[in-house]
Amino acid sequence: MSFKRTLLREFEVAFSRNAQPIWFRLIKYLILGSLILCFWKSQLFLKIIAIIFILSLTVHFWVRYKTKAWTQSYGLWNYEENKSKLK
Repeated sequence: MSFKRTLLREFEVAFSRNAQPIWFRLIKYLILGSLILCFWKSQLFLKIIAIIFILSLTVHFWVRYKTKAWTQSYGLWNYEENKSKLK
């Protein structure tokens, strides 16, 4: 699979309405917003954001590995609901 096609598939998965329920997205962004508000003026702000970023990438790549690049169901990821529309 070419890099461009892989990148397009990643964006397709990331912005899929079926990939994450709306309640999960709301909670995720509320927690992220709360952390930003709490630590905005702190010296730890950049460290906390970096840790969150690294953790999110780790989870992303773990699930991507377990789903064989989003081509198999695993955990909450249901391949049948999120089949690629790329040709």
